[in-house]
Amino acid sequence: MDQNEVKKPAKGVYLLPNMLTTLSMFLGFLAMVWAAQGRFQAACLAILVSALMDGLDGKVARLTHTASEFGVQYDSLADLVAFGLAPAFLLWHWQLSIFGRAGVAAAFIYTACGALRLARFNVNATITSKRFFIGLPIPAGGCTVVTFIFFAGIIPEVLQPAIPYAALFLAVATGVLMVSHVRYFSFKEYDFLRAHPLRTMVTFLFLFGLIISQPRFFSFTYCAVYIIGGLIYTYIMLPRRNRQLLRAISTQNE
Repeated sequence: MDQNEVKKPAKGVYLLPNMLTTLSMFLGFLAMVWAAQGRFQAACLAILVSALMDGLDGKVARLTHTASEFGVQYDSLADLVAFGLAPAFLLWHWQLSIFGRAGVAAAFIYTACGALRLARFNVNATITSKRFFIGLPIPAGGCTVVTFIFFAGIIPEVLQPAIPYAALFLAVATGVLMVSHVRYFSFKEYDFLRAHPLRTMVTFLFLFGLIISQPRFFSFTYCAVYIIGGLIYTYIMLPRRNRQLLRAISTQNE
């Protein structure tokens, strides 16, 4: 046997990432069941745990060398259930049903944009940079919806009548962002984290402490900062950087 030949994992190992993907999809399905029963907080927690499972299945596949095209496609289908259908279904039962057809349309826009986002990602996965996502990732969209529902519980009573309209706007805006060309950091490149391990650990502990102290407020705040950060980078920082690069190139050619 060639020493350089990599030993293939046992067949049973290939099931592990797909089992995590199945668990993620089941939690999305369970969230819809609980949403229909009016158990909105439990449905939100199910989607958040589903997001955790979604983050683990890909890492497990890479660590065990069991990544496959089947796993990629299956993961996308699970994501559509857990972060496309479940959040839209949850939003409709929670607030959007009072808008009638407009609420149905807003929920469907979110789901349809999520499906388009996944299809585009699968087609362009091999040609796009791993540093950035093009468009808001669908798990981030689902987590934004869920954390907003938690956040709504601490909104002052005087602003409570605005919550249904905020939910309507959130469904449409999040869907549009998923199919947009806004760039969002993917956290798949760890060069900065490896270069600054102590600073990264201190920052993580600080952010973790904040979310433990006020989970309803800071969980939604983190999602909002991620969304706004992508908009700032795409429409302010990136054009400015491109102008500086063009100016430097024109200066060198003079």
